[in-house]
Amino acid sequence: MSESVLETNYEGLELVHRGKVRDMYAIPGHDDKLLMVATDRISAFDVVIDAIPGKGKVLTQLSLFWFDLLGDVVPNHLITADVNEYPEACKPYSAELDGRSMLVHKTKPLSVECIVRGYISGSFWKAYQKNTTVCGFEFPSDLQESDKLPEVIFTPSTKADLGEHDENISVSTMEDLLGKEQTQKISDISVELYSRAADYARSKGIIIADTKFELGMLNGELILIDEVLTPDSSRFWPLDQYKPGKGQPSFDKQFLRDYLATLDWDKNPPAPKVPQDIIDKTKARYEEALVKITKG
Repeated sequence: MSESVLETNYEGLELVHRGKVRDMYAIPGHDDKLLMVATDRISAFDVVIDAIPGKGKVLTQLSLFWFDLLGDVVPNHLITADVNEYPEACKPYSAELDGRSMLVHKTKPLSVECIVRGYISGSFWKAYQKNTTVCGFEFPSDLQESDKLPEVIFTPSTKADLGEHDENISVSTMEDLLGKEQTQKISDISVELYSRAADYARSKGIIIADTKFELGMLNGELILIDEVLTPDSSRFWPLDQYKPGKGQPSFDKQFLRDYLATLDWDKNPPAPKVPQDIIDKTKARYEEALVKITKG
């Protein structure tokens, strides 16, 4: 995992979207499929900062693991991650695609992010400190930072463009957008996915504090898309170090965030140069999460 892939450009394939981490390609002659490539880009504060060697492979292998484990909760968009089974137009890039890509069904993504929370942290903790009613949920007045919530909750958000921030919305606002019945179905699926994954991860020594799912429509049915339950889309905390009342160490880019917080940087591009030891520590945390969950 030494070589970094910061950006891909595949001749013969059509780049349809370049996100913070993933490059998505349309494939000639396969209008119902997409090639999803996880690069090694890492972002913080909605700005692409640098590359963490092998990060895209970690994200892909974790997503594949969860797709398999949770496949009975809801179908997903995976066709195959075996580069030998990809369409001919992808074959020249097999070496780079191997381990960091998926051939997936083309879907119509929902207009909302599906966020599920089991613990109070991050922006949700900040909002709670101002008002104990957050996203339409009323909470006890004595919660501490990182406390387990009285129950698992579904808190949707809008989808922001690259460089913008997602905004939390209430379930009732989501009902206005997607209808009451569909909102309930999406909420039930999201909570079940989280609960099943959180129980499993806990048995491996990891607390999943919260996570973000992407759902889409395929032939009129809801399916799970994008990445699933990775350190990029979730807060993973080591169970043996869990202490409510403060922020928790995590299996993600916290080393990077902490370093950036020490700089005189306005959190807008261009990103500052990141020291090699911060990159190395971040890489190690991602890889540790993969091993704990899939092999621990």
